[in-house]
Amino acid sequence: MASNPKWSLSEGKTKELCTDSSTEISDTDVTLQFRQKGVDIKIGLDIALRALKNMVDQIILISGDSDFVPAAKPARREGIDFVLDALGNHINDDFHEHIDGLLFSSPIPPSPRRN
Repeated sequence: MASNPKWSLSEGKTKELCTDSSTEISDTDVTLQFRQKGVDIKIGLDIALRALKNMVDQIILISGDSDFVPAAKPARREGIDFVLDALGNHINDDFHEHIDGLLFSSPIPPSPRRN
């Protein structure tokens, strides 16, 4: 969840505008910045809630973020099959210890071969 997206002017262009107010701004001088707030904790709470209330038999998490280890532990203790798809990224040993399965999806689908 992104909140309060903001447009940001590059530092170089900002300095240039301070010395010369007739400086023109182009598309490459500005960027839109998003900041996520609490997404990991919300996903972790959702995992724990569903596991503790026996709402699911299996959870497939698509992430390589070790921040989810604390959510995976109680889910597995409750008998939930916890599968991780890290989209081909390396995951640390701590995460390996707390999952039942590991999928290896590619983050970008391969281009079709042309003959």
